Amino acid sequence: MLMIPTIRLRPASAAHRFAGMLAFGLMLWILALCTAVRGQETGAGRHGLALHGAPLLAANQPLPYAQSDAPAGGRIVFGAQGVFDTLNPFVIRGIAAQGLAPPMGLVFQSLMIRSADEPFSVYGGLAKSVDLADDFSSMTVHLEPNARFSDGKQVRAEDVAFSFALLKEKGRPTFRGYYSKVTAVTVLDPLTIRFRFEGHDRELPLIIALMPVLPEHATQAARFEETSLVPPVGSGPYRVAEVKAGESIRYEKNPDFWGKDKPIYRGLYHPQTIRFDYFRDSNTLFEAFKGGLVDVRIEDNPGRWALDYDFPALKEGRVVRETLPVSIPKGMTGFVFNTRKPLFADLRIREALGMMLDFEWINRSLFFGLYKRSNSYFSGSALSAAGVPASDGERALLARYPDAVRPDILEGRWQPPQPDGTGRDRKAASAALALLARAGWSLRDGQLINQANDVFAFELLVNSRLQEKLALNYAQSLARIGITLKVRLIDEIQYWRRLSAFDFDMIQFTWAGSPAPGNEQYHRWGSKAAGREGSLNYAGARNPAIDAMIEALLAAQTPEAYLTAIHALDRVLLSGFYVVPLFYAPDLWMARKSSVKHPARLPLLGTAPETFWVDDAP
Repeated sequence: MLMIPTIRLRPASAAHRFAGMLAFGLMLWILALCTAVRGQETGAGRHGLALHGAPLLAANQPLPYAQSDAPAGGRIVFGAQGVFDTLNPFVIRGIAAQGLAPPMGLVFQSLMIRSADEPFSVYGGLAKSVDLADDFSSMTVHLEPNARFSDGKQVRAEDVAFSFALLKEKGRPTFRGYYSKVTAVTVLDPLTIRFRFEGHDRELPLIIALMPVLPEHATQAARFEETSLVPPVGSGPYRVAEVKAGESIRYEKNPDFWGKDKPIYRGLYHPQTIRFDYFRDSNTLFEAFKGGLVDVRIEDNPGRWALDYDFPALKEGRVVRETLPVSIPKGMTGFVFNTRKPLFADLRIREALGMMLDFEWINRSLFFGLYKRSNSYFSGSALSAAGVPASDGERALLARYPDAVRPDILEGRWQPPQPDGTGRDRKAASAALALLARAGWSLRDGQLINQANDVFAFELLVNSRLQEKLALNYAQSLARIGITLKVRLIDEIQYWRRLSAFDFDMIQFTWAGSPAPGNEQYHRWGSKAAGREGSLNYAGARNPAIDAMIEALLAAQTPEAYLTAIHALDRVLLSGFYVVPLFYAPDLWMARKSSVKHPARLPLLGTAPETFWVDDAP
């Protein structure tokens, strides 16, 4: 799941795509996925790893989407909405400042670096090379001898072991969940460490390779879970130079960065200064960009993109507006039911509420027709099961769970409800009421009431005006069938705290697309994650069929088995009606000052802000 690190995209926005490049991007994905499983033999000196097949880059080759001859120096200011209250991005408490950790990795680095141009391949960063057992049961990491933290201390195997233990015990739920599959960590010498794994999970070695490395000598383990604004010590190319709590964070390039001559970093990290300025709401942020206070903007509001980019700086050429390709599956954006709540425990209720969303009317009236309807958890890609009958392999996987997938979804006939586009489709309302009646709810005096005389009412939590606008429209639709939906707009910090504790009835959220789904699916949909605060299983899904399909995709030994498991997982998720599917944008909308440049060659996973540079030449 690759999120764009320079802007916290609102949950309303999905991964953006460039439709004209979609087929090409999918072709690259399929070619990479179907490469023979080679390069997986045990041996020293492996410079990279790939989930399926061999990594595309040779040793000592820079990333193909980086531009090594770009000028160094200058300053780039990114804008972010909301606030931050900590410089520790690895724990659940607080909202961390942007840019600190990978994928941008200005301060903290991982053992290996993920290429944004491949489905899932990593190359040596702090690690010089790795040895991976044929059966994926262990991985030995050899560190770069010259790797240093910003205070000059050497990066040691002990630091790696310390980081692993600390993140497993006190880090975010993702760390705890992933690292629980590591059975042993052994420091072999000052620059060598070995990980032993539970089972034969092909993805786990790559996940461990992406582990951030913290300095044992400069990390207070006892207070690690607390928020802190003390500038951290890392091994990355920048240092934190200035912090204005909740307002801005400024990074300055470290002239002694140990990796500046390493080929994998060539063409990255050009500016001398990178700053993130924070703004309380999207309108203020946009006005700051128009006024020249912010240099780069990722736009997530289609109305603004369609109507408001006509200010003088753009007309005069001082600002460039562009649409960029992002050729990966589009993920899922939807209104998410918290099935932990008794009101949403009944699947029929969840399906009925989905019938009341008139996407055509919303897209035309609110979003200028710029969105497309989500019909899968992997929309717009070969991973999607939408419109495709289940294969024999899928049916075999699902045989142990005969009630997990509806017949119409199994046969590829199901699509999200499609009202008539008027915003007041009576047939849709009648169908929803009929389904609600079977769940014990009936319309009386304009209100939906059950046999216990409970009124059907709930709250939809939002944290932006754009979300609020959509939610209020949905509330009007539900009011037509006697349902009271209260839309509550709250600030950023309170919003994420409540989500972390699953303290909501419904939210709008995006699970971003990944070209290589894997262990993150446990964090999103696994039964154990449903009870683990801070996980992304906001829906509270607890379904053994989901768990089994995730296990199948992780255990897949061939590309065919992998795709089969993902299709089966998609069908089980769709059959659970955990969300009211919303939409995705087919493009990435970006505007920037003309002095801010990026390479013409864009990666498969989208734009990479760590490749940007400043060119003030006329």
